[in-house]
Amino acid sequence: MKVTINPHNPKTPLMYNVIFALLLTVLSLCVPMQLYAAAEDSPLDGVLLDRIVAVVGEDAIMQSELAERLTLIQQQLSQRSARLPPQDLLTRQVLERMIIEKLQLQLAVERGIAVDDAALNRAMIDMAARNRMNLPEFRDALVAQGNDYVKFREQIRSELTITSLRNRVVGSKIQITDEEIDELIRKQGDALSPKTEFRLGHILITTPQAATPAQLQAAREKADSVRLRAVNGEDFAELAVSESDGQRALEGGDLGWRNVGQLPTIFAKIAQTLETGGISELIRSSSGIHIVKLLDKRGGQSALVDQTHARHILVTPNAILDNDAARNKLAALKQRIENGEDFAELAKANSDDKASAVAGGDLGWANPGSFVPQFEEVMNSLEPGQTSEPFRSPFGWHILQVLERRQHDNSKEYLRSRAQQILQERKLEEETELWLRRLRDESYVEYRSGDGDQG
Repeated sequence: MKVTINPHNPKTPLMYNVIFALLLTVLSLCVPMQLYAAAEDSPLDGVLLDRIVAVVGEDAIMQSELAERLTLIQQQLSQRSARLPPQDLLTRQVLERMIIEKLQLQLAVERGIAVDDAALNRAMIDMAARNRMNLPEFRDALVAQGNDYVKFREQIRSELTITSLRNRVVGSKIQITDEEIDELIRKQGDALSPKTEFRLGHILITTPQAATPAQLQAAREKADSVRLRAVNGEDFAELAVSESDGQRALEGGDLGWRNVGQLPTIFAKIAQTLETGGISELIRSSSGIHIVKLLDKRGGQSALVDQTHARHILVTPNAILDNDAARNKLAALKQRIENGEDFAELAKANSDDKASAVAGGDLGWANPGSFVPQFEEVMNSLEPGQTSEPFRSPFGWHILQVLERRQHDNSKEYLRSRAQQILQERKLEEETELWLRRLRDESYVEYRSGDGDQG
């Protein structure tokens, strides 16, 4: 039985797709594997000893961790029939990804960001549903493939934690103006309805902040060389794995299927000018130098949008009411609702979202992407009439009830919502790239394996 996740379902909100793109990466890595303990022999008794390959802040990456991840990546690439890059280049890329992950998880701990078991269980249930299984069937399928289910869950927890961190640190600072929305609709109104989708490969050669002319020249020369190799027929995915500094490097630089509006701004026009298989000229941005290849193009689907009518009660923790107390208060309110009390009246009396409380917690009809990912994830998992368990978002603790759903045809209101969603996603992607580079540059990293210098 093959377990796959479809993050490109047209009914899936765009911001929600970001989370499931991350989950797809984790799932693709969770294949049957054998742990290689590549360590030094003990001179005393011949017992294999682990060793540190990189110090990351106050944490460390062990040789056994690196060997395990390398094995998984190699199997993933082999399953895609991708040619493996030289071992030293692949090792460097994998180690760098592990360093970035470690730094983000450390920062999440500092910020008090954690994914509790309830949120993790919801994610697992949703992943199972997307594979047309219930959770026990999904677990059995993973185990049948040779995966450690407990370890798989913890990998999903880490990915969700990183997503939550990025939304809080980067996403919360992104502002979209009415003027930006109007401009996008004017320039790319047709692209807001997914009529045509593009699948791009991406290679990024980063440049340091406040780069010197010599550093810029070195980056351009490297990018020129990589592009020439791609134009001359070298496998683009292999080049991305071995040379790219982009977030999707180890996936061969594959950005997945996106319509024009969903592409990073600097790629949107270029995607429309390339023939399938075509490779762009060098593209300069604040992140560095980009090379893109049009891997494929296809017609889109109907512009109908799935809307949800929901209501909620929000309880925000404070100096008097801690997290546990907020969650318990909502659990008690949910029990009262199940015992027959009116949701609207309880929302008016208890919700800290004053804007919706006066309407009994009613949020009206909402398009995909209207709410933060944590809220939308729970909303999408509920049937009409169903009330959620207490869950947490950046705003506090909620219980949520879905009233009804409908399909709504394209309209001016939808176009504006869609434009705002696309601009939010574009800025999140672009700003995350810059933020990750700053995080890496400003953090203490020391290599112990001889694969690099202290950074």
